[in-house]
Amino acid sequence: TVSGNHIHMYVSVPPYLSISKLVQQLKGKSSRKIQQEFPELKKRYWGNHFWAVGYFVRTTGNVTDEMIKEYIENHKQDDKYGDFKVEN
Repeated sequence: TVSGNHIHMYVSVPPYLSISKLVQQLKGKSSRKIQQEFPELKKRYWGNHFWAVGYFVRTTGNVTDEMIKEYIENHKQDDKYGDFKVEN
């Protein structure tokens, strides 16, 4: 779920893949794609600073996929721009 100032993502990552590398690629590729689609953002977010520097990651432990999805759905912030969901 994407809100005005943050994103909730639920992803499955194999143990051999570095989380920091995954986040770096997600931020880099999404920033380029968004700025290509909305060129006016290039002026506002120049110097590759579209996303904040940090990120938060947590393992799910003994929680079901449905519980995580429900948590994400129920923790949306009301945003004047609305929000949207991307699912595969």
